[in-house]
Amino acid sequence: MPLSDHDDDDTPLALRNSRSTLDRLLDEMIEQPENLPSIATRIHEVFGETRAIMVLDMSGFSRTTQRHGVAAFLLMVHQMKRLALPEIEDHGGLLIKAEADNLYCLFDETDDAVRAARGIMRQLNAANMVLPEERKLYASIGIGYGVVLNIDDHDIFGDEMNLTCKLGEDVAQRSEILLTEGARTTLTLKHVETRPEQVSISGLVLGYHVVG
Repeated sequence: MPLSDHDDDDTPLALRNSRSTLDRLLDEMIEQPENLPSIATRIHEVFGETRAIMVLDMSGFSRTTQRHGVAAFLLMVHQMKRLALPEIEDHGGLLIKAEADNLYCLFDETDDAVRAARGIMRQLNAANMVLPEERKLYASIGIGYGVVLNIDDHDIFGDEMNLTCKLGEDVAQRSEILLTEGARTTLTLKHVETRPEQVSISGLVLGYHVVG
């Protein structure tokens, strides 16, 4: 299924990956608990997609807000989106949602997500050449690949999404691009080097790969 405009096709309403379809199926789970396994399977059939995910988290915004106020924060987020969105779209990606200083995107392939992520880093570095110190833009990025539930191109759920968020928002340092195991396995770009790392979070060991 393409990454955009699902409602423009001839898919019956009951089969579309819309929020209303999800709400209806979740209502059925509550009302028909004996059918929970089959309804859960139906949800995966309607909403499940195998995609590359990119989660971008901007760095240093709490400090910026404290020092310069919320307007400065909003300006930097807006500028970051203006720099990032062309790279996302040029590499076939779709911006699913923007929340606070985070961007959540879907791509068909891991290679596309990595190209976009590196392009975004280049754009930020170029902008920082002329921006004052207090307005310099930095980001950390996590990239995953696997099955997700895509809700009408407006929200994403799934284990791989959770892992990608963890890498992009919590594990990655400023200007780092990190891959989940699923993303590293499907990466085919010859000129991209990675190194394996691991981190312990709440007693669980999470393996990931740093893009060089």
